[in-house]
Amino acid sequence: QVQLVESGGGLVQAGGSLRLSCLASGRTFSSYTMGWFRQAAGKEREFVAAIIWSGSSSGSIYYTNPVRGRFTISRDSAKNTVYLLMSSLKPEDTGIYYCAAAGARLTVPTLDSGYDYWGQGTQVTVSS
Repeated sequence: QVQLVESGGGLVQAGGSLRLSCLASGRTFSSYTMGWFRQAAGKEREFVAAIIWSGSSSGSIYYTNPVRGRFTISRDSAKNTVYLLMSSLKPEDTGIYYCAAAGARLTVPTLDSGYDYWGQGTQVTVSS
């Protein structure tokens, strides 16, 4: 099993920044896909960003178009942590942000069905 704990959410004004963290613990794998998803009130959960890597290799990174250029996903292997730096935040970025993990290199990391492990979520609220 893998445990994921998100942190870093909060209330921020439009144009501001937040950095979300996802601390992973438990079982280890030779390859990983770590993703961030979000769910706004009354809407379905949607893909935000993902990073894929094996061992110490640099990862492949994916973003959904609405956040490309504003959000940055990164990882710190020594801390078993994946980050999502969110800049130039907009009210439409409001939602619960979930960290997800798979013990493999997902071919379609944008689909939530490919992930085996999920965090509890952290609320991000962007005021106008």
